[in-house]
Amino acid sequence: MTAMPYGSWPSPILAADLTRSSVRLSPGRMDAGVRYWTEGHPEQGGRVGLWRQGPNEPPTELTPEAYVRTGVNEYGGGDWTVQDGVVAYSSWPDGSVQVRTNDGATTELAPGGRFRYAALSLHREFGLLLAVREDHEVAGNEPETTIVALDLAETNPDGGRVLVAGADFYAHPCLDASGRLAWCEWDHPNLPWDSTRIVVAPLDSPADRTQVAGGPGISALYPAWAPDGALLYLSDASGYWNFERWDGSASRPLFSAPYDFCGPLWVLTPVPYTVIDASRIGCTWLADGVARLGVLAFADPGYAVVPANTVIPAKAGISQRDRWISAEDRPGTLTELGVTAVAADVTGTGVSTLAVLGYADRPAELVELDWITGQTTVVRKASEVDLDQAMISVAQPFSWESPDGPVHAWYYPPTHADVTAPAGELPPIQVWSHGGPTAFSDPGFALAVQYWTTRGIGILDVNYSGSTGYGRAYRDRLRGTWGVADVRDCINGAVALAAAGLADGKRLSIRGGSAGGFTTLAALTTSKVFASGISLYGIGDLETLATDTHKFEKHYLDGLVAPYPAGRQTYLDRSPIRHLDQLSCPMLLLQGSEDKVVPPSQAEAMAQAVLAKGLTADLVVFEGEGHGFRRSENIIKVAELALAFLGRVHGFRPAT
Repeated sequence: MTAMPYGSWPSPILAADLTRSSVRLSPGRMDAGVRYWTEGHPEQGGRVGLWRQGPNEPPTELTPEAYVRTGVNEYGGGDWTVQDGVVAYSSWPDGSVQVRTNDGATTELAPGGRFRYAALSLHREFGLLLAVREDHEVAGNEPETTIVALDLAETNPDGGRVLVAGADFYAHPCLDASGRLAWCEWDHPNLPWDSTRIVVAPLDSPADRTQVAGGPGISALYPAWAPDGALLYLSDASGYWNFERWDGSASRPLFSAPYDFCGPLWVLTPVPYTVIDASRIGCTWLADGVARLGVLAFADPGYAVVPANTVIPAKAGISQRDRWISAEDRPGTLTELGVTAVAADVTGTGVSTLAVLGYADRPAELVELDWITGQTTVVRKASEVDLDQAMISVAQPFSWESPDGPVHAWYYPPTHADVTAPAGELPPIQVWSHGGPTAFSDPGFALAVQYWTTRGIGILDVNYSGSTGYGRAYRDRLRGTWGVADVRDCINGAVALAAAGLADGKRLSIRGGSAGGFTTLAALTTSKVFASGISLYGIGDLETLATDTHKFEKHYLDGLVAPYPAGRQTYLDRSPIRHLDQLSCPMLLLQGSEDKVVPPSQAEAMAQAVLAKGLTADLVVFEGEGHGFRRSENIIKVAELALAFLGRVHGFRPAT
């Protein structure tokens, strides 16, 4: 092994590899034995296309001239659907809904412009496409959100027939065979992980509504109809998002365990589970931050008996596991599949479905998954970059104590097949703070991580207080404490890593995007632990964000910080831009010019204020980018800028 200083190791991963032969994959859906999915291509400006593959056919893109995307809630989601070979999708940037029939003809079903559509759901037996619609030309300072029905036989110039209105937000409208409509709704100041309601009503009389689940302090999400007419959904009434079932008169838990069977509803994606049949659900759950896949079986007396709420391990034989059920009719039995994924994204119906699986030691894959046998067939890889296993840094769990209990993170040590560091040298470390802040980081392989670790720079990816995957109580740690608990956790994680002899305490850096960018900036202005920081579209002024953001997150800060304007002083006290007197290290600010979630003014004001103090602040604004960078050339530039910045600050010369 050659000895070289950390940070200067020659890496097989170039910045261009972060986008070259790489795609963003959706979980996709099976439709009469045909595979459908979407791919996002950075080299095409981030364009997302819809793909199809029939039996014994090569993959074919159905939308080579279109960009499949929606801007509902700014984060989008549910921008395409398929039924019996008919495809409907939202077209970006105009926002129209297009329908492609089996003969390849594409027509506009509904206009865009003032309207945006998401959570699309085809119901050809009723001649309808259901959607969550935003109307951006109504009176007031925010769009009106409704559930609408688009007539498949018409052009719907008025944007469809409004079925449900009155709530501030809607998600996941779906119909059963008898014409019952189910949906999820919530109101300001709640976010969908705070308090929601699941409602059922007749399609022809949606005002005759029945609230099935949810209410104050309960997040009930993702309704889906089972073949027997029952309604399935996820509720965190137990403290975790667990499955429940409504039979038309009452709701009951199907399984109770300290696992989250879904994540926070940031985007209006389809339900994150598969309805196999009337008595089985294919699902994924988070246990200690790692995804598991399995089948939840219930209400079938023909199965062998095991104790209620039992988790059957993957090592059990398939023939046995498929026939086990709980002793009681109420709770179900969860049977784990022998799939080696650490992250998973699933949806659909039936025994076979498409899933995106993330692994610890290789790029993610789109696979066709058989829920009964556990067998997977690879359809598409997220990246064609082939790394020697000896070069891959595999996530290691790392935790430390806080006043609220343990805090969790993933540690990626510097890793190289041919190079090691000189004796006695400790590595520079980046502490990563994810966005959301109610999101989470999983331990799945990411080239963006390996780009750093193969160069001799470690990563501590922190699931700070407020992150999903550890139950409601863990999420609620951040209520009223954003800018305090998350910052404390990232600072203490860096200190703990250094104390464990895994990091150079003088070469600690912190990096984050969006909400993670706020955590980054707050950490830099409230402590001396970090020697540098990188903020991607981060928040420097909380008051500005409270008064200048989009509808979905308009009142998010009410719960995270304090109601505004009554709590204005708290906003001022926690805004990094107001604490620059405590800043003593350089920072790099990266921002999209078209960001509607965190406006460019945030980064610009922060840079100007830092420079006015005589400190270093490098600001780079990427024209045409929004909240997150989608274009290949910009993703490459971000990586190169960040590497050069850290090399300059921390005293190492990156290999070319």
